[in-house]
Amino acid sequence: MVRRFCFILTLLMMVVCRPAFAADEVDSLINQLPHKTLRNITPLLDQIAGHKDEKVRFVLTEILNGDLYYLKSNRQVVSVRKSDSGDYKLTDVLSLSVLTQDGKPSIKKIRTSNRIRSHIRGLLAQIDLTHDSKAVRLAAVQEILENIDEDTVALIKKHQSNEQDSEIKELMATAVALYQLNEGAAKEKIAAVTALKESLQPEVRNAMQVQLNRLAEIEKTELTKDDRALQKALTSAVDSIKQKRKFYEFIENLFFGLSLGSVLLLAAIGLAITFGVMGVINMAHGEMIMLGAYTTYVIQQMFPQWIDYSLFIAIPAAFIVSGSVGILIERGVIRFLKGRPLETLLATFGISLILQQVVRSVFSPLNRTVAAPEWMSGSWQINPIFSLTFNRLYIILFALAVFFALLAFMKRSSLGLHVRAVAQNREMARALSVRSDRVDAITFGLGSGIAGIAGVVLSQLTNVGPNLGQSYIIDSFLVVVFGGVGNLWGTLVAAMSLGTINKFLEPVTGSVLATIIVLVGLVLFIQKRPKGLFPQKGRAAE
Repeated sequence: MVRRFCFILTLLMMVVCRPAFAADEVDSLINQLPHKTLRNITPLLDQIAGHKDEKVRFVLTEILNGDLYYLKSNRQVVSVRKSDSGDYKLTDVLSLSVLTQDGKPSIKKIRTSNRIRSHIRGLLAQIDLTHDSKAVRLAAVQEILENIDEDTVALIKKHQSNEQDSEIKELMATAVALYQLNEGAAKEKIAAVTALKESLQPEVRNAMQVQLNRLAEIEKTELTKDDRALQKALTSAVDSIKQKRKFYEFIENLFFGLSLGSVLLLAAIGLAITFGVMGVINMAHGEMIMLGAYTTYVIQQMFPQWIDYSLFIAIPAAFIVSGSVGILIERGVIRFLKGRPLETLLATFGISLILQQVVRSVFSPLNRTVAAPEWMSGSWQINPIFSLTFNRLYIILFALAVFFALLAFMKRSSLGLHVRAVAQNREMARALSVRSDRVDAITFGLGSGIAGIAGVVLSQLTNVGPNLGQSYIIDSFLVVVFGGVGNLWGTLVAAMSLGTINKFLEPVTGSVLATIIVLVGLVLFIQKRPKGLFPQKGRAAE
């Protein structure tokens, strides 16, 4: 019984102490680097790479980059960085602690050669291909795909059968077929083309084009039967890949067009409400957008530790700030100018200049950057040539959520009923005890608040500055007029249409000419249909 207990205790100690022993062994191997010459350093690197330790990859990368040295005094292995000012930063590779030194350190570089660098790249690839993280293994195969050779293909074949992830396994098969396409015989190349014809990897397309160019340089009489079969297969595969790329380019332009349309929707929907209900041309609407963007900036400055949650605070805050300013403008200026559209236009234009100057005085004329939360960063990679950026995807979903929430408010709430009643027939609504002055103030505040929310969205796409709103005020009016004054569905269709048309025209004509073409097209459309896509109906519409 005692012997059995001692045996079990010994096994447990071996399991617990094994990582420590392994770490000590890695440290011992790294400390041998200064004593090795170029001829016998390769076996030592193989021994180091055979251990699963965080230091291993760091040491191999430092050698590959030529940043690994050792102190002449005690042969301590260090990583060296030289700053622009000429100072040296030394880091002990075993403890990763920064060493202090006076003046220029007495160090010597651990020498490498092209052969050793190539060997280290293979070791790093082997380490990454056996990593526990899928992202690391995927990145390793992708890097091999860009610089494929006989050694890396052999390495992939070695690990291909052990890989469990289907995406990585497929990419490994692509790498093997790509090497076969580059280096194989004609029949092997035909087989590789058959395997790669569905691949959208840029390296595959480039390799196929290189093979086609090589065959095109050969005289037709000198082409063998296999060469002609290869040329036919390559032509078919390249054409198929081009068609797929065009399809995904179309989807990408459509996505960017919808994201631009979502911004225009948020910027214009508030203007559509105020214009439809009150008939007011509000030239200060762009400054409501600007105030929403600056509200987001201020919140991030007040709570820098809550960047990931700042937008959830900024959205209601921007709505309140811009909406409150809108109500003040309506109560202080616009209510006294009803029925005088020209005076209202001039007054709101003056207010926009005042608000811009106030912002310049408080925040300075310089643009401010609003940080994007981590959950809005990055992209959703659908395939090698097509990805959806998270920030624009969230903006599209958010704009649609705001639109349907506003639509439900206008259809379901009593205040929304009053707003629609005033928009259709103000005198009749007043005769039915609807307080039109109160409805005007709330409508103007609601439209300004939604413009503030648009400012929050724009702060994630561009810098925040005093002239931010001026870039979108004209587009907002175009959306309202194109869709139909006061019609929410018309605003949605118009915003998405204009945004998409713009994004499809820009690659062909340029951004400025695309804007001109859209403007001319709208002018011609308004000549044909003055009331827009969805004109108001009923006796009061006239």
